[in-house]
Amino acid sequence: MPERLIINGDGRIKGNIEVRGSKNAATPMIAASLLSDKPCTISNLPLIDDVYKMIKLIESMGAKVSWKEERTIEIDAGDIDPDKLDQELVAQMRSSVLLISPLLARFGKLRIRHPGGCVIGSRSIKTHLEFLKKMGARVYLEEVGQKELNNGELVKKADLYHFEAEEGLRGGEIILDEFSVTATENALMAASLAKGETTIKIAASEPHVSNLALFLKKMGAQITGEGTHSMRVKGRDILKGANHGVIYDYLEAGTFTLIGLVSRGEVEIENVPINDLDLFFSMLKKGGGDIKFLSEDRIRVKGKKKMVLEKIQTMPYPGIPTDLQSPLGVLATQTQGLTLIHDPLYEGRLKYLEELNKMGAEIVMCDPHRAIINGPTTLQGTNLDPLDLRSGAALIMAGIIAQGTTIIRDVSQADRGYERIEERLQKIGVDVRRFKE
Repeated sequence: MPERLIINGDGRIKGNIEVRGSKNAATPMIAASLLSDKPCTISNLPLIDDVYKMIKLIESMGAKVSWKEERTIEIDAGDIDPDKLDQELVAQMRSSVLLISPLLARFGKLRIRHPGGCVIGSRSIKTHLEFLKKMGARVYLEEVGQKELNNGELVKKADLYHFEAEEGLRGGEIILDEFSVTATENALMAASLAKGETTIKIAASEPHVSNLALFLKKMGAQITGEGTHSMRVKGRDILKGANHGVIYDYLEAGTFTLIGLVSRGEVEIENVPINDLDLFFSMLKKGGGDIKFLSEDRIRVKGKKKMVLEKIQTMPYPGIPTDLQSPLGVLATQTQGLTLIHDPLYEGRLKYLEELNKMGAEIVMCDPHRAIINGPTTLQGTNLDPLDLRSGAALIMAGIIAQGTTIIRDVSQADRGYERIEERLQKIGVDVRRFKE
């Protein structure tokens, strides 16, 4: 039985809350440590399920992981065997896709299942496969197991990838099919041990991509252009160990900002990477949000009765992140008038809006990527089912402002990216507790 959260909402909050390290920066850094046979140290880790699972994945191959401090680990991947990779765990988490490049680049071959993860629509790894083929890898699928179609017919499913590059990966020009964060990160890791120079175009420029690039540079990789959409990497024969810290999570900072705006009272948020959220903060302040920058990494947010959000349009960084679209949708239920949401990335990203309608929101789904929210509406507590990490946080946010009791029936989704979420919310006055039936 999944653990649940029970929230008695009244919307009143007051106090301080700290942003933790970025999940999206931590998991690729753990994967990148496999590029070297020397120890690597990673600090400022968030203590969340996805980090623990990523550690289990590398341990399944024989990596030695030692906790040096509460949020600091040392990884010794000097004696690992990719054939021992826990394939069942791979199928449970999307971040396992980040293991492909470091293991293939270092060992020349790899078998790995299709990565699992959030239920937010089709998440192909085609972009990853295409650039690896351009770098000289051979890729084919092995049909494993069966699945039953709606008509009862049994068909084989191809879900085990075989990668081979015994003579090593080759550098060259890579033009990614999309601004994919994980494909960019995999390309960076592959190029770091490839022969020659690699140019990565249509690269993602998110802060966690730059954080990975800095880690790789400390390991000896020669990278230029991080933070832009075109990067160059000169491959090295070997990489050394390195020490590096995980950046603070701008997505978590954005979530806490929205909780502050939608609630009554005020909250001060620490460890905020303000410069990573320029457009986000600008949009909210133009809409009437009461946000004050107290220092370079600390803000104060006050709840306000009247705000306007005419449109929420997600875009690649530095645009509005798709990972903040869900909590923005909750805010839109409390703003004045109509708000159009357009999120073109995943066809399942808007499914959480069906849960908000169960609470009394007035939302019309136009198509899988667009919806119109009419606010403000009074939300009523009920039982809610998050389908992915970000909707998990959004529905908790909805429960905070709803009348009555809200039960989040599977808190594991939020646990993947938000450390001890209920304990931190309790400190700012939210009536929330965790339980398991």
